[in-house]
Amino acid sequence: MEKINPLIVINLKTYQQGKRSVEIVKELEKVDSDIIVGAQASDIFEITQATNVKVYAQHVDYFEPGRNTGYILPEAVKKDNAIGTFLNHSEHHLDFTTIRKTIERCKEINLKTMVFVKDLNQAKEIERLKPDYLIYEPPELVAGDVSVSDAKPEIIKRFSKIIKMKFLVGAGIKNSQDLKTSMKLGASGIALSSAITKARNPGKALKELISK
Repeated sequence: MEKINPLIVINLKTYQQGKRSVEIVKELEKVDSDIIVGAQASDIFEITQATNVKVYAQHVDYFEPGRNTGYILPEAVKKDNAIGTFLNHSEHHLDFTTIRKTIERCKEINLKTMVFVKDLNQAKEIERLKPDYLIYEPPELVAGDVSVSDAKPEIIKRFSKIIKMKFLVGAGIKNSQDLKTSMKLGASGIALSSAITKARNPGKALKELISK
């Protein structure tokens, strides 16, 4: 059976801005150029100019170009070379109608969508909208010390049996064992943030995470 490499998604959140965000992604690219990075809208262009890493916006709004001051349009991040966007992260919760409208807008311009879900019920609901990725991330474990693979193994197994599309898991992921366990339970990859972005040496932290 062909071995499937895990998809690694690293959310930069707002820990760093500008030049330092670019430096972090450069360090990560040296270790694994296949990762996906979630960046603030203000940093997308600089990161994509300096690296070949796939960049997703951390959020977009469903509005069309026009009189929409203060919103982030799908067209704006795509013109800055983002290939996709996060939606519904636990730190930026959206209602179902907003998620639906935003996915529809992103599909219009071929911007990929990666939607965070808090549980299996929400995953089944969002799956009907056909985003490109689902990420199971229990809000209570985000930025915590316990990984989703340790705290919710049975739920990850249920995801793999019930959800027809590929999914990733996140929250509390910190080391290579968390990655291995998540993949063994049926996930296609992981999403993480502070374990990499707050590390003294982000590249080294990523290398240790994906080590065999």
